[in-house]
This record gives sequence, C-alpha cells and structure tokens, in this order.
Amino acid sequence: MKKSVVTLILLLIQLVVFGQNKLLKDVDHDGIIDTVYVDSTKYTIVCKLSTKNYNPISSKPIEILNLMSGVVETKNGFEFFNDWMRAGYKNQFRYNTKTKKIQLIGMSRYEFGNAANDGSGESSANLLTADYIGNWNYYDMDKGELIKIPTIKTKMKFNLINLEDFGEEIYFGYAKSCTELFHKHKKIKMNRK
Repeated sequence: MKKSVVTLILLLIQLVVFGQNKLLKDVDHDGIIDTVYVDSTKYTIVCKLSTKNYNPISSKPIEILNLMSGVVETKNGFEFFNDWMRAGYKNQFRYNTKTKKIQLIGMSRYEFGNAANDGSGESSANLLTADYIGNWNYYDMDKGELIKIPTIKTKMKFNLINLEDFGEEIYFGYAKSCTELFHKHKKIKMNRK
C-alpha cells in the first residue's frame, strides 16, 4: 500500500512539473506580473503583458509541438522548450525595451543521434551577438568508436525575430544551418586522419 501511495505521489509531482505550461513573471519590467504559456489547442506560445493590457501576443503555430514542451523562467525573460525522445530544442525570449516587443535572443538544440550516437551533440546560437557554438560527434565505422569534432565556433546571423514572427520554420532553419556545419566539420576532421 505504501508503495502505491509513493508511486502515485511521484506521478502527480511529475505531472505538475512536466505539465507546467504557464509562467507568471514580470516579463516587461513594469513591476506587474505577466503571463506566458503554451496554448496546446492552437499550438502557439502566448504572452500576455500588462503594458499591452494583457492582449495576447502569439507565436505562429508550432505543428511539431510535443507533449514535453512548455515555458520556463530565465533570468531576463523566458524559455520555450520542445523535447522528443532523442532530440529537442530551446528558444530564449526577452522583452526588448526599445521595440516594446518580446524578442528571440537565443536558440539551442541537442540530438542523441542514432543507436551508435552518430550525429550526437548540442549547439547554441546567441542572436544578439551572432555567436554559434557547436559540440558534435560522429561514429567512425573503421575504429568502431565515437569521435568528437573540435568545437565549432562561428558566426550565424539572424534577422530580428519577435514572438509573433516565431514559428517552427525558425527552428528548422537553425537546424539546417547547424547540420550543414556538422557535415562540413566532420569532413574536415575525417580528412585529418
């Protein structure tokens, strides 16, 4: 009986933690609490700011929205995450005091790769500085081992992206550029052998 109660409590805690799709925080820095959440019926990220009379500001639909997605607080704003079994991504947003809009300022992604972890790793892009950092691995069939590619540091420029401009095409564009860098640096690493 005790085991069942403990199991039930752990499941409820997990539901509360992972099902947390609403964030209450002063996002626009006016001293009044704002609301950010994932609308799972419209597949959008919604932000209701006190400075905008709590009128909803929504992202474009995110059709690839997973059950393991939501928003969490960051120091300067919030982060939207979308995780699958072997991959996922995060997008950081903060209020831009000049434009009075919610701006995308950072993106990151990770992959575990295939069963041999080929293509595993992680990357991040700072949209304010255009700095990209990637740490990726590939599986060497001849050696039968996972090889780390030297850290990729380069510039990756993006136009200004506000919450209402954000959609899955932003993530797919970032993932495509990231994959191209992976293959380029994998080839360089393999040719140095």
